[in-house]
Amino acid sequence: MSKPDIERMIRVDQAGEFGATRIYQGQLAVMGDRHPMSAEIKAMAEQEEGHRARFDALMAERGVRPTALQPFWSVAGYALGAATALLGPEAAMACTAAVEEEIDRHYSAQLDELAESDSDPELSDMIEEFREDEREHRDAALAAGAERAPAYPLLSGAIRLGCRVAIKLAERV
Repeated sequence: MSKPDIERMIRVDQAGEFGATRIYQGQLAVMGDRHPMSAEIKAMAEQEEGHRARFDALMAERGVRPTALQPFWSVAGYALGAATALLGPEAAMACTAAVEEEIDRHYSAQLDELAESDSDPELSDMIEEFREDEREHRDAALAAGAERAPAYPLLSGAIRLGCRVAIKLAERV
């Protein structure tokens, strides 16, 4: 696997982890500390912040530039989190489940690419670790009632499509 391919992976993954932190910040801004799900959302947010920090460090170590779309991801992530939380706690969890489903799919595809070339064990280990965390977030969101959100199939599908578009854009810009 080429250096530009590895850099693309790191860039898009850091952007995704950054976007996830912003989604949770938006949800918590609306839900505050008063909701029973707030503690779980805070725990997921802290984990995502840890992922982002590790990707930030890897980017600095390897000289990988961040996506130029970072300011957009900041606003879009926060808005998505706040909007879904305004729809209710199940919609906030539907957002988490949808995002994490796409991240699981994305990380799995990256792990397949990395395994074929056996080119970056450090990155592979990070992605595998983070993928397991994302799967736990998805499962927790489903257990917390994500599928009971209003218009769940439509909401989930729209968020998943948005994630796929965001991934493609962050790979290139």
